[in-house]
Amino acid sequence: MKYFNWIVGGAMLLGVSACQTTHKTVEYTQQTKPAYQNLQVDGKLYAAFFQQRAAEYQALCQQAYNVAQFRLDEALAKKSAKPLAIVTDIDETFMDNSYYAVEMAKEGKIYDLQSWKNWTSKGIAKPLSGSLDFFNYAASKGVQIFYITNRNEDERAGTVANLERYKFPIQSPKNVILRSKESSKENRRQDVAKNYDIVMLLGDSLTDFSSLFDNHPSEEKRAQAVQTLKNEFGKKFIVLPNVGYGDWESAVFDYKNDLPQAKRDSILYNIVKSNP
Repeated sequence: MKYFNWIVGGAMLLGVSACQTTHKTVEYTQQTKPAYQNLQVDGKLYAAFFQQRAAEYQALCQQAYNVAQFRLDEALAKKSAKPLAIVTDIDETFMDNSYYAVEMAKEGKIYDLQSWKNWTSKGIAKPLSGSLDFFNYAASKGVQIFYITNRNEDERAGTVANLERYKFPIQSPKNVILRSKESSKENRRQDVAKNYDIVMLLGDSLTDFSSLFDNHPSEEKRAQAVQTLKNEFGKKFIVLPNVGYGDWESAVFDYKNDLPQAKRDSILYNIVKSNP
């Protein structure tokens, strides 16, 4: 009987010990799980949700193009020594690529160059609200439209096919200006300005407007440059909303594209404020 009691008592002790060990493991796992896990990836999915589904987003785009047409009419009423031109970006300025972001996010990924090129080769990005009417209106008034994009030269076929799919005006093959070497668009804008009076620039990134935003400026310097150019926004500079990606995001990461995803999530989680 004593032997039996010893066995039962030992078994009970082991059982309690096992339960305690299991409980501690679960508790530790819960405590160390980061609250910001997959923050950037999930954020891009939510941004695409807004871009694809929100009537407010459509209204913002339409508002931008309404302002653009108003400003263009003002420019057309003035005399100019050179032919008039508009310089515009493509992605998230008048073409919606949120579908690519969704595809990547559902795989737990963000942008990479090869998957992006696979997407642009399809030529199926959709026009943003108000964009097609505006560019066709500008072309009907004899204004040259230059598409200056940082898509690479080997993306030309898909890019042109996408423009042609929705009948965006391409007045010359030379008006589609892709990236060759440098990411800055300043030299390409200056080349256009040699022969044309650029009356308007459209974009979703501040680098689409001025060299002040080139060379990876900090968040603070970007904000200062906005104040320097504040009178141009809504006048010569027409900005389209893009909450999915951009230099505003890269600046937070100090433009370090090789940061591990966990590090990116940690930065994002800790940089946002819960109090003003």
